[in-house]
Amino acid sequence: MDKNRRKFIQLAGTVAVGAIVLPTSACNSNKASMDIKNAKLAKGSPFGIQLYTLRDDMAVDHKMVIQKLGSFGYQQIEGYEGKDGIFWGMGNKAYQSLLADNGMKMVSAHCDIYTDFETKAAQAAEIGMSYLVCPWVGPQKSMDDWKRVTEKFNECGAICKKNGIGFAYHNHAYTFKAFSGMIPMKYILDNTDPDLVKHEMDIYWVVTGGADPIEYLTKYSNRYRLCHVKDRMKDAGDERMASCDLGTGIIDFPSIIKVAKANGMEYFLFEQERYDNSTPMESAKVGADYMKKIFV
Repeated sequence: MDKNRRKFIQLAGTVAVGAIVLPTSACNSNKASMDIKNAKLAKGSPFGIQLYTLRDDMAVDHKMVIQKLGSFGYQQIEGYEGKDGIFWGMGNKAYQSLLADNGMKMVSAHCDIYTDFETKAAQAAEIGMSYLVCPWVGPQKSMDDWKRVTEKFNECGAICKKNGIGFAYHNHAYTFKAFSGMIPMKYILDNTDPDLVKHEMDIYWVVTGGADPIEYLTKYSNRYRLCHVKDRMKDAGDERMASCDLGTGIIDFPSIIKVAKANGMEYFLFEQERYDNSTPMESAKVGADYMKKIFV
């Protein structure tokens, strides 16, 4: 799943390559004018990290990664499904114990929703996780295909609800590109049961797709319960590789997070997919330091 997820991210970015009109209400290229104090509604909230940020390090020593992230101040973890599953071959209870020993809790995980989903939902519920997240469905070829996607999401949502947890879908840029007279993201939101299907807003991919995070957060209030706090470089030549250290890009996170918090957002999770002059672990430290300015 980890190699596939990397491929998915690259393909999603390919869809976005070309002319992009960035939403001005969600972006600000003048970093000096972005006041962290605007996000005071988030003060006192815990913050987390999507482990895919450390995917290469995780493959070498996932326990070391957890220890480091705890020392940086992260309190929540969102996992992803690799070749050893969501819990890295440890089992759900042993993995949660590892996190607890380092001051963290696993709140959600990206997973393959088409394989053993009921088992994954039961295991997640057993250790108090809040959500299982579908990380990708890809551009669809017909409206019937999109209808099947919404039906699958409702089915997954019902399974999660039966187990006492939530289900969410994580967007990429392609969901904001017009298809057959509609916007797939709006179609998904409008054609899934709000009680069964929540959403994880990847803010980077919303902006890269030319949409406005604040517009979606307010129009679909309480549907977005998790988000990826991921920054974007200005004037990036390759949209697949525009992710950058948090706080160094163009996205106005203080304004977005304030609106998100007021509209039902529960989990704020740092993620980064590419690195310039730093290692993934160094970028995770930069991300934690930035998140502390808003959340601590």
